[in-house]
Parts: sequence; structure tokens; C-alpha cells
Amino acid sequence: MTAVVGVVGTLLSALLTQRAADRGRRREQARVEEARERWRHAQELRACYVDLNTAARHYLAALTDQLHALGRPAELRSVRQRLTEVRDRYRDVYAEAQPRVPEQVLDLAGGLSHDLGAVYGMVRRPDDGVPGPGDSPAAARESIDELWDRLRRVRREMRVEVGAFRADRGC
Repeated sequence: MTAVVGVVGTLLSALLTQRAADRGRRREQARVEEARERWRHAQELRACYVDLNTAARHYLAALTDQLHALGRPAELRSVRQRLTEVRDRYRDVYAEAQPRVPEQVLDLAGGLSHDLGAVYGMVRRPDDGVPGPGDSPAAARESIDELWDRLRRVRREMRVEVGAFRADRGC
């Protein structure tokens, strides 16, 4: 009887050790999967930020080109077409970013987006021959300069969100 109890004890010990090792492997695998998911999410967010920043920069550059073309009618048609395309691309990228980005970045990007649209009107209304109050090349230039500064603030916040600030500080 003692021998049977000893054998059963040995077998149970091996079984319990195996089960504990299996649980440990499953926990480790879950941690690895979770880390992969966090990394994938960070990469997707980073790509979203790159797209949003790039689209905003192109939009601002196209607004500047439109402003300069107001004095050169021969260039106006192609510049206007590019502005429309860039604006549409920005709107698509911004719409894709809205459900993905954190609230603080979304607030900054939303204000930027609204004001990009306002400046779009400032440079398009004179082109269409119906300038509104305050629509002048000087006002548009000032607004565009302010939007470049605001885009830098949005970009800084994006960098904070993806952890790029640690690299800047040597961490």
C-alpha cells in the first residue's frame, strides 16, 4: 500500500508540475500577444498621425499656392484643381483619424480642420469673384502662418501620444 501511495504521489507531483508549467506558458503567451497587440495599435496610431500630418501640410501648401496664384490667372486653374484634390484628401484622412486618435489630439486637430476650411473660403471666394468681409490676401497669409504654428502644436501632441518625446530627451 505504501508503494502505491508513493507511486501515485510521484505521478500526481509530475502531473501538477506539468499543469503549473502549462499555466505559466499560457500566461507568457498571453503577455506576448498583449504586447504584440499594443505594438500593432501603436504602429497604426503612428501611421494615422503621419497621414494626418502629411495631409494637413499638403493642404496648407495648396492654400499658399492658391493665394499666390490669385495674382496670376494663367496658373489659377491648375492650382485650384490641386487645392480641391488636397482638400478632399485631407477631409478623408481626418475622417479616418476621428475615431482612432485620443481626445486631446482630436480636439487640436478638429480646431485646425475647422480653421483650414475657413482659410479655404478666404482664398476661394475672391477667386470666385465674391470676396467676403475680411477676405484679403494679407488676412489669408496671416491665417495660413497661424495654421502652420497650430499644425506644429498638433504634431507635438501626436509625438507625445506615441512616445517620441522620450527619444527627444534621450530616455
